[in-house]
Amino acid sequence: MADDDLKLDEFAPDDGAVHDGGGDGIKSATDLETVFDVPVAISAVLGRSTMTVAQLLQLGHGSILELDRKVGEAIDIYVNNRLVARGEVVIVDDRLGVTMTEIIKDGDAAA
Repeated sequence: MADDDLKLDEFAPDDGAVHDGGGDGIKSATDLETVFDVPVAISAVLGRSTMTVAQLLQLGHGSILELDRKVGEAIDIYVNNRLVARGEVVIVDDRLGVTMTEIIKDGDAAA
């Protein structure tokens, strides 16, 4: 990685600006403006299930699909098919939402 490449963890959460360590000034969140409009896919996975095509075709209105998670267990949050966090389902104004409770670092994703 070149010295002038930006990483998200270089930005402080308090004022959005930090010294870059290279001695040539301060970087801020505005340096990332070129990527603000890049779309990302976010998925909140409640659980998973495996079944045969025959079992899938038998599902109908009111069928119950048993997932591999227990009630109250953290759900996985993916950004562009990459596990980035775990969280809990919440209700906000009669809609479902997710609150992040744990950020997953690169090496922790297998846990």
